[in-house]
Amino acid sequence: MTTFRSNSYNAVICGAGPAGLMAAYQLGKLTGCGGRILLLDKKEPWKEPIFCAEAVSTHRLNELWPIDESWVRGSISGIYFTSPKGYKAEFYSKDCGRLLDRSKFHHAIADACVEAGVECRFDALVKSISRSENGWNLNVQVGEEFFEISAKTVIDATGPGCRLTRGIPCLEGIESGDTDLEPGIFAVAEGIEHKRDHIDLFYGSEFPGGYGWIFPRDGKEVNIGFVLAKDAKPDMPLREKLKHFIDTHYPGASIKAIYGGMIACGQSNKPLAKCGLFKAGDAASCVNPMSRSGIVEALLSGKITAEAVYEWLNASDDDARVRIEASVLDRWMASLGKSHLQIARAKPGLAKIKDEQFDKAAERLSKLPREKQTLLRIFFAVLWSCPSVIWKMRSFLH
Repeated sequence: MTTFRSNSYNAVICGAGPAGLMAAYQLGKLTGCGGRILLLDKKEPWKEPIFCAEAVSTHRLNELWPIDESWVRGSISGIYFTSPKGYKAEFYSKDCGRLLDRSKFHHAIADACVEAGVECRFDALVKSISRSENGWNLNVQVGEEFFEISAKTVIDATGPGCRLTRGIPCLEGIESGDTDLEPGIFAVAEGIEHKRDHIDLFYGSEFPGGYGWIFPRDGKEVNIGFVLAKDAKPDMPLREKLKHFIDTHYPGASIKAIYGGMIACGQSNKPLAKCGLFKAGDAASCVNPMSRSGIVEALLSGKITAEAVYEWLNASDDDARVRIEASVLDRWMASLGKSHLQIARAKPGLAKIKDEQFDKAAERLSKLPREKQTLLRIFFAVLWSCPSVIWKMRSFLH
């Protein structure tokens, strides 16, 4: 028979992705080993993690979690921006990024959670939550057994959508994580020529409203895929489109596996906490709307959320708790949310850039010395090739 250490917790974190893991670790560290913190997921976070692109900024990651080379696949020193005709602009910065082994990375944070006194159960699915007089009740399934657990606070780090929070009156209007859900698909493949320390990004009408990519993995394998705007109307199913892209450009490639799903790429002004329930990670719509990067963003979101929950647990009255809940959005906005809102406003304009304009900008940039191909120069070269976009983006540029 499965048992939990307790049937009552100060905080229960639902979902053990980067945001949930970070939130659990921070809460364990802040509250000490007796903090009664519970982290739940239906599977171990180091088994079958979503690979995504696995690339992160070295500097930004190191600010949140000290880099250990044991869970790093390699370094990134550059990005190719490839136009429809194959012209390449190159941004170069030695060791500017890291390629993560997500399984090992998740395992490392989970181990740190245990060391911080967090009770981790990676065989438990939260079926539903309901409001109670003293907080929240969680209906949890472990195998064929069901358990009722109570918590003063709950952190929803279950990903985009609002499976846990839908239909609960006191949570009406809270962030749902589905402001701008975009379809993404990628393959793990071999036999594709690439530079191990460079990312290759592809732009143009082949990927309406989004972009294609090649991310190196281990020197042999790559992650190759694309993301499209949510209102894109591809000319074939995404799986077929990916295979067609690979067959057309890399006919000798061998596809080992294909993964797909929806990416939460929006940013809203909706509350991130109400009634002792806090949102984190994709459930809080913290993904960068343009790059669609989300690993470091999720870690930061988890940290911000944990700090707010700790304050909430130590607050002296309900008015103070309400103020803390309202402050979570402000904290996120001050860190990344405000810039994400600006980027989200700019995205429709960038989606209107035509193939010939991408080609014109990339061809011009490709003739410059590498050291002059800065990210800012690349960005404005693309805009300069399409003056109407600059006008449409004037509010963003200011």
